Amino acid sequence: MKATQKLHDLGQSLWIDNISRQMLDDGRLERYIREYAVTGLTSNPTIFDHAIAKGHGYDEAIQEHAAHGLEGESLFFALAMEDLRRAADLFEPIYRETQGIDGWVSLEVSPLLAYDADRTLQEAKRIYKATERANLYVKIPGTREGLPAIAGAIAEGVPVNVTLLFSTDHYTAAADAYMRGLERRKAAGLDLGSVSSVASVFISRWDKAIMGKVPERLRNRLGIAVAKQTYKAYCEILASDRWRSLESAGARPQRLLWASTGTKDPQASDILYVRALAAPKTINTMPEETLLAFAEHGEIGELLPADGGDASAVLAEFREAGIDVPALAERLQRDGADAFVASWKDLLRSLAERSALLQSA
Repeated sequence: MKATQKLHDLGQSLWIDNISRQMLDDGRLERYIREYAVTGLTSNPTIFDHAIAKGHGYDEAIQEHAAHGLEGESLFFALAMEDLRRAADLFEPIYRETQGIDGWVSLEVSPLLAYDADRTLQEAKRIYKATERANLYVKIPGTREGLPAIAGAIAEGVPVNVTLLFSTDHYTAAADAYMRGLERRKAAGLDLGSVSSVASVFISRWDKAIMGKVPERLRNRLGIAVAKQTYKAYCEILASDRWRSLESAGARPQRLLWASTGTKDPQASDILYVRALAAPKTINTMPEETLLAFAEHGEIGELLPADGGDASAVLAEFREAGIDVPALAERLQRDGADAFVASWKDLLRSLAERSALLQSA
């Protein structure tokens, strides 16, 4: 039995953090579902930029849409929705069999809207309606300005993947936004079980940010310590009276998702964050190379402890080493939002260049 299947059997979902027209056309995604227990998919602007700019798989579609006057963001969303619909259809049997727990794909709102709640909410509603797939999460950043949009989207029945979370405080704010949205639905007499969410906490960027700035004994330990602390908060929220009241009314739990789980340190194990973050009722979305590495030589470590284990002690060591963890969390979230904006602009530039090249040819 492959390690991916063992992890799935322990209760953790494996999602792939990648999509391209090529992996849809050549059957690669379908094979990952069948052979590697992959039960979902996430995407972001960087992934689409790489897929569109570095190959010719989108050329025909770009020409066709451009001939109908599409350009810029409209052209991108037309292409992305084509891919996400196909992926959603591949995962639909899993979505149906798990009664909506698994089988999801994700598409991001424009990163340019990360600090505009009203426009983010309107865009989330537009994307979800236009994609015409029940198993689509709309990705909304968990920035301070994004939280009202998350609550609003949930209240209006739009499933949300809350992205760009880095700390326990970021996660609990996202969980609060989800529950506020559910409470608004409950007050309005709407069904709670028809909407769901995941909260995506980024891990490896912590260790990349402090590489070379802490003693060797602390190398590649900060992201995992933050994950342990966040998992404790996750377990506490699911045991809280507030959540149990919503659950008794039919609400689905917002599952915790580990994102950015590809190893950034070339001297560390290529499955570091998969092995360390095994936990039931969670999700690990991993880059394609990490998925393949774990399938080939993966091993599962101890499951994450519900009480946080040694997280507090390890985080104290980082404080003593001069790392201001809360301040770093805020910087990582800002930098993440800025990086997505840069990728978004690169993506639109690549589309414009490719479209012009194809039209001139």
